[in-house]
Formats: sequence, structure tokens, C-alpha cells
Amino acid sequence: MATTLPGTTSAGPSRAQEKNAPEPGGRRRSGWGLTVLIVLASLAVLLPLYFTVAMALKSSEEAATGSGFSWPWPMRFDNFATAWEMTAFPRAFAISLAVTVATVAGLVTLASCAAYAIARNWERKLFRWSYFYLLAAMFIPFPVIALPQIKLVSIVNLDNPAGVAILHILFGLSFNVLLYTAFLRSIPYELEESARLDGASTWQVFWRLIFPLLAPMNATVGIFAFLASWNDFMMPSLITSDPAMQTIPVVQSIFQSQFSANYNVAFASYLMAMAPTVLAYLFAQRWVMTGVTRGAIK
Repeated sequence: MATTLPGTTSAGPSRAQEKNAPEPGGRRRSGWGLTVLIVLASLAVLLPLYFTVAMALKSSEEAATGSGFSWPWPMRFDNFATAWEMTAFPRAFAISLAVTVATVAGLVTLASCAAYAIARNWERKLFRWSYFYLLAAMFIPFPVIALPQIKLVSIVNLDNPAGVAILHILFGLSFNVLLYTAFLRSIPYELEESARLDGASTWQVFWRLIFPLLAPMNATVGIFAFLASWNDFMMPSLITSDPAMQTIPVVQSIFQSQFSANYNVAFASYLMAMAPTVLAYLFAQRWVMTGVTRGAIK
């Protein structure tokens, strides 16, 4: 028979432990609820993607009369070749890629430099109010200032893809400076002090020490800028005056009348335009999540 020593209590959960213990089946119920939400969210993404792929591989008769979710057999890969020729895809792809690369490079460079200056000079009113000024710009939607922007870019002869890239950079500064500033506050200032004691200048400290440490946030800002620039329709359609210099979303809209009777060609074109964004996110998702979580801690 079990006995207890004087001054001790018998083994067993205390009242506080019993109070804080989860109810029987509570953890299992919450796990099932989370699983259901994940499944529903996955279906909301996977079903449209499956529908797009299935339609892109069908013949014109199957796309017009058959069910959209039925898998085609034989698969028609010539739809991609037809869409490639109808939309002049190589030219539109090159223009979209140039605009997107310029936007990503410009935002990563300018936003990181501006955020570093603000984070390390926060006690100065000029930098602190500059930060608030940039945040205020987030509440100004592009359609409100669309007409003045169109007039300005026309005056300076930037009604072309170069002007679109510049506007993408300017309109993306506010949000990305916010992300970089939050991330920079998690980097100890002592690292910079040790570099300055070795004779490093401010630019050397930033480019050789701080910028490599910003790799997770650079990936986050880069993928967000990539997605926003690649998928943007409104700004290129309003700014670029030459139809031959339009990006992929605008080109697809221009050829929409030709796609109206060829749903299979239309979905093949959409799939080709969507592929770079999917590949870019799959490649950089690990750094994106790291940058977002570390920036949110502070």
C-alpha cells in the first residue's frame, strides 16, 4: 500500500493543473476544425487551378460543350502554341519581365535604404515624420490620382514601360518601407558599432553588413513586388500609349474578343501568364514566411 512521508502530499495533479487541463476531446475538436479550414482553403485554390489546366488541354469542341472539370484525353498541347502566336507572347513576356525586374530591383534598393535611414535616425523629427508621410501615402488609391499621373508621364515622355516601372516603385515604397523598418529594429545596433570601430563608413556598414542580414525581408519584398507588378492591369493600360508595348495582362485583355469562341486557347494563355508567378512564389516562399514573421515580432 502506498504511503506518504510526513510533510509531503500524495502524488497527483494539483487543483491549478486540474483547472488548466484541457477538456477531454477539446484538442481533437480544435484540430479537426483547423483541418477542415485548411482543406477548404486548399480547395479554393486547387479547384480553379485544376479547372484552368483542364480547359487549357481540351479541344475547342470539348471546351464549348463538355464539363469544365472533366480531364481531356487526348490532351491538346497545341493550344499553348496557338496562344503563343495570337498574343505575340514572347514580346509581351519580355516587356512584363523587364518591368517586373526593374520594379523589384528598385523597390528592394530604395525601400531598404530609406528604411535603414529612418530606423537608425528615429529620434530625429525629419526622419520620423518622413516615415509617417510614407505611411499616409498607403491610404491614397491609384484611381484617385490616375488622371494627374497620366498627364505627368505624358509631359516627361514616360508613357511607356519605363514609366510603368517607375510608378510601380513609387507606389510600392510606403508598404515596403514599413516592412523593412520593422525588420531593421530586430537587428542589434552593436553589430554596426563594431563595424564602425573598424573604420567602416555608413555605406559600407549598410551594404556589407546590414543588407546581407536583410535577405529574408528582401525575398518578402521581392516576391510581393513581383506579384503586384506582373499581375497589374490598370497602370500599364492607362500609362502605356503604344499597344505594342503592353504587358501580358493588357495584351490578354486586348485579345479577349478573339478568345471568346476559343476558351481552351484563352485558358492556355492565362496558364502561361500565371506560371512565372507560381514558380517565383514556390522558389521564395521559405524566405517570405521568415521575413514576415520576423518583421511582425517587433
